[in-house]
Amino acid sequence: MYPNLYIEYLAHFHGTRDYFECHEVLEEHWKNVDPKNRNSVWVFLIQLAVCMYHYRRKNFKGAKILIERCAKRYEDISKSLEALGLEKEEIFDRIGSIRDNLNNNQPYRSFLLPIYDPHLKALVKSTCDRWGVSYGLPSNLSNYYLIHKHSKRRHK
Repeated sequence: MYPNLYIEYLAHFHGTRDYFECHEVLEEHWKNVDPKNRNSVWVFLIQLAVCMYHYRRKNFKGAKILIERCAKRYEDISKSLEALGLEKEEIFDRIGSIRDNLNNNQPYRSFLLPIYDPHLKALVKSTCDRWGVSYGLPSNLSNYYLIHKHSKRRHK
């Protein structure tokens, strides 16, 4: 019912809190199913994860740019969010809260994407269990590699 890479995205978002990997796995899915469509729901979810990556690194400028892109795309993709088991109105509210926090230079705080489908939530929690990570815990802000992953990874 739900693509495996989407489930991995959600497990990274809620479990490992590895927003860089969220980007990597969902970009792979997007390129396979809807390449070059910059208005895809997949691009929206990728940009939301990248926003959180920048926000956590205190790159407020980059995070603000991305949350604004998400806000602009929201109306066009909101029905797709619902089809993906997410509560679209709560996502809209979270985008507004993130925007407000960024504009007021508030520190990063982890959040959960509002999954309304209990089957999807069970799949995500099961993936987290399989990976040996807890679902829903806040980011470990002392994990330097997690916070700065893009600059620490080895290039192929």
